[in-house]
Amino acid sequence: MTDPAPAGVRLVATDLDGTLLRTDGTLSPRTVTALADARAAGLDVVFVTGRPLRWAAQVFDHVGGHGLAIAANGALLWDVGADRARLVRALDPAAALEVGQRIRAAVPGTMLAVETVDGFGLEPDYLPGHPLTQDARRGAFEELVDAPVLKLLVRREGVVADDYAAEVVAATDGLATVTWSSSGSLLELSAPGVTKASTLELLCVELGIDRDAVVAFGDMPNDLAMLRWVGTSYAMANAHPAVLDAADRVAPTNDEDGVAQVIEQILAGDVGDVEDDGLVPSQG
Repeated sequence: MTDPAPAGVRLVATDLDGTLLRTDGTLSPRTVTALADARAAGLDVVFVTGRPLRWAAQVFDHVGGHGLAIAANGALLWDVGADRARLVRALDPAAALEVGQRIRAAVPGTMLAVETVDGFGLEPDYLPGHPLTQDARRGAFEELVDAPVLKLLVRREGVVADDYAAEVVAATDGLATVTWSSSGSLLELSAPGVTKASTLELLCVELGIDRDAVVAFGDMPNDLAMLRWVGTSYAMANAHPAVLDAADRVAPTNDEDGVAQVIEQILAGDVGDVEDDGLVPSQG
């Protein structure tokens, strides 16, 4: 027998990649149904992702026509129904420029790119992890930073993020929030204090929802602040070790529709006997 699902949940906050989405990037029919059932039951469903707006929008249909989504690791709160930004928490251009210059000086071999509300720009030698859209800009970093920066992206080929994150944190000296959401070399920098957690907190205050009534799901270090802030946190079974250690509980993997399984349990009101379904307390 495992712990029952949390009672009194009013809001479900879920990461996308490695969490809600399957490894092939799709939402399973079971997950689509669980999200719709949660909304029908009166729960707020909020996607909280590191993805920029241009990628997050691909799954906005499933957050509901009047739903909200937090993108770019908390730098953007997007009103899906109105198709507009509700809150932007960006690095101003001068600050982004200083942060980038500090990183290049202190951490040799790094390449930089920027995400803004309007699109993506990257240095000539930056190797993107995904195919570029036609409106992506290539140019010198100093030329790319001509608007508020939602995320400053840093790549250092031949290593993984865990290997050099501390160097970048030291170089930025509190001028940016440093995190990562993939197993590769990519680091993601936001304005100071901007995380998934801090923007989710602002939203919950606006909605009048206490943190104890929020359940959240994640799998990578950029989810850590959110998982530590909410009332009940789930790491996916496929999560980064730091996430597994920090979360209250462990849900089945993203390919096993772990988020859907927990939502189904919440909606069923399982607060007593629970079958052994893989939802286990974290060892962290």
